[in-house]
Amino acid sequence: MEAKSAMELPVGGNWQYEPKWDGFRCLAFRDGDKVSLQSKSGQPLGRYFPELVDVLSTLRARQFVLDGEIVVPIDGRLSFDELLLRIHPAASRVQKLAQEHPAKLIVFDLLVDVSSRSLVEMALLERRGKLDAFAKKYFPKHKSVEVSPQTRNLAIAKKWLAGAGGDVDGVIAKRLDLPYESGNRNGMVKVKRLRTADCVVGGFRYAEKGKVVGSLLLGLYDDGGRLHHVGFTSSMKASERPKLTKRLESLIRPPGFTGHAPGGPSRWSTDRSAEWEPLAPRLVVEVQYDHFTGGRFRHGTKFLRWRPDKKPSQCTLEQVGSSRKAPAPRR
Repeated sequence: MEAKSAMELPVGGNWQYEPKWDGFRCLAFRDGDKVSLQSKSGQPLGRYFPELVDVLSTLRARQFVLDGEIVVPIDGRLSFDELLLRIHPAASRVQKLAQEHPAKLIVFDLLVDVSSRSLVEMALLERRGKLDAFAKKYFPKHKSVEVSPQTRNLAIAKKWLAGAGGDVDGVIAKRLDLPYESGNRNGMVKVKRLRTADCVVGGFRYAEKGKVVGSLLLGLYDDGGRLHHVGFTSSMKASERPKLTKRLESLIRPPGFTGHAPGGPSRWSTDRSAEWEPLAPRLVVEVQYDHFTGGRFRHGTKFLRWRPDKKPSQCTLEQVGSSRKAPAPRR
């Protein structure tokens, strides 16, 4: 189930509020002795979080599908940087990290129960009751798997939102009367304290001095599947730029952007606007921004982190409250 971005929490008796955890969205499947973890983009996650596979394998419930968030607690706080380190090709490295800082699965939905019965057609109100009963009976006491808190009290949800930053990334609001809305955004809304967007890196520019990356060129998809250039970010750490440059150069491939591209007529254009390298649409980055107008970020955005758990195709104009159709040509 996907979430629609909003500026304010929806109000009414049909809404349930939950913290938005700063982690990787995950579906956890168990069928007898087989346990698998799947990312929001449909990629397997089990090899990166073997300790969670082990924990889920020990539950007395032998059939289930859970929807939740993988997080990594360190010294009482959640660390997204530590989470990113897990996406590593070496199994020995992953095992070392899992032993040093074990991950946790925070669960907020039960989609298939112990009888292999699908619950996705049930309203959230009923599914949540079944999740609470399932967790009470089957979840371990050492809290490596736990249920996310929820409330219908708007005042409590606003307190969560006011304290966002760190463990809590914002607040999720879900319609209690709807089934699991797989493939659309009708039943779930996300509100963040800070405006952020997941963008495709469609190209980059070299710095003025030295052949290292100076800025990443950001893109968002419209409904027609065209990738439009919407801005840039240049706030990466200097120490990371040489390694990042090699990674980007290995992905150089035209056209980069298939909709509006850098270098076209624009009031933001500079003499260097046409000097950029196109990339295959493989990398996703999360950035913080202030305003999105005229089909692009008004100012340069702040680089927050890489999002290997997101598909490039999930980076759409809808995130920024813009029409999902092509932006008007910029003059």
